[in-house]
Amino acid sequence: MNVLPEYEVYAIRYAEMPRRRRDNFISGDPHDSAMPMDFFVWLIRSPERIVLIDTGFNSATARTRDRKLLRCPIDALQVLGVSASQIEDVVLTHLHYDHAGNLPKLPAARFHVQDSELAFATGRCMCHVSIRHTYSVDDVTELVRKVYADRVVFHDGDELLAPGIELMLIGGHTRGLQAVRVHTARGWVVVASDASHYYENLHAGRAFPLVDSVPAMLEGHHRLLGAADSAEHVIPGHDPLVRQIYPAFPGDEIGISCLHLPPAR
Repeated sequence: MNVLPEYEVYAIRYAEMPRRRRDNFISGDPHDSAMPMDFFVWLIRSPERIVLIDTGFNSATARTRDRKLLRCPIDALQVLGVSASQIEDVVLTHLHYDHAGNLPKLPAARFHVQDSELAFATGRCMCHVSIRHTYSVDDVTELVRKVYADRVVFHDGDELLAPGIELMLIGGHTRGLQAVRVHTARGWVVVASDASHYYENLHAGRAFPLVDSVPAMLEGHHRLLGAADSAEHVIPGHDPLVRQIYPAFPGDEIGISCLHLPPAR
């Protein structure tokens, strides 16, 4: 009987922005209170393997889009004792500007992306300003260059990345959004990324307004919950509550949460 590896999983906070509740749900929300957004990348680690999930954005993008960049997400790996040159596998959950920048900072990496996501980001849908607004042409072009350099691994649906690390094609938010299922000491954790921005999107069945397909997004919530060992094992992509729920990595003031450890509350 094969024993699956048990990985450490970290949510690395690198930026933030203010938002209102009405901005985070289709049809808005009657309680017009603050509901800010955090930006994360995620690191999966075992003694044998290191995988980065998403690559964040840089200072130029932060200025252009009026986001508060707290640190470079790739440089932040050093807090965990990991250098950018050690990263050999990067899962790009999707290609929005806040998930797929900084690719040149990862000189040894292969980038894992769904067929449908790169096709979406380079196809006719990008003729519409309202759809392409959340993509960066520079980031997408950089990924295409990586294709020509044989550094992109394409996936078509759910696939095994490595023992204990599984890719799940969810869609909904974008055409080819993928979540990552990871085996840890506390069971199967699912890094949802933008398949669910906040816990409330997931648990209340309320779709986030930036969406390619509402049915796919809502069905995706069910898939996330079914793939995890419990509802507590699903990690949303932008919720500041993650930092309150999970133990903090010691010595980091901006916020690195240890998702492989039981919730702290």
